[in-house]
Amino acid sequence: MGANEDQEMELEALRSIYEGDESFRELSPVSFQYRIGEDGDPKAFLIEISWTETYPQTPPVISMNAFFNNTISSAVKQSILAKLQEAVEVNLGTAMTYTLFEYAKDNKEQFMENHHPGTSTPTPIANIISVETPSVAPSNKKKDKKEQLSKAQKRKLADKTDHKGELPRGWNWVDVVKLSKTSSKDDD
Repeated sequence: MGANEDQEMELEALRSIYEGDESFRELSPVSFQYRIGEDGDPKAFLIEISWTETYPQTPPVISMNAFFNNTISSAVKQSILAKLQEAVEVNLGTAMTYTLFEYAKDNKEQFMENHHPGTSTPTPIANIISVETPSVAPSNKKKDKKEQLSKAQKRKLADKTDHKGELPRGWNWVDVVKLSKTSSKDDD
């Protein structure tokens, strides 16, 4: 069997196994996310697995860079990824996405033993701003501003559109008729 056939079979299996599971998310036919832990659990984390073109003969790309994992220290993330990589090496050549998700679920407490959600202090916003502030004065930059509509303009627009915000069928037909009448007078 080729890599694509293996991937199609595994994709079908994952869809049937995780159907209705709110923790599982298919980002694309070759990329998946799984939340390990319940909603509101401070030790919950998100794993993203993306298949390469030659997966399962080559290892998938495993990532914990999701915003959901912002409160987890990079040391804990690296530890989890290292343990998952060990599981990848054992299962290389076979469909392993389900196995990796289940391995992470079974070992969640062990993975997160060094994670202390209450004591971890995120980088203060002031430090982020000072680091990312450009050296060029902001007056030199031109910002693209979205055109602001007045209340009257918004009301007029709302009157023209239906409940979906779309113009009704034929809204511009009258203008075409007006233009053709005026152009025929000009021709005479």
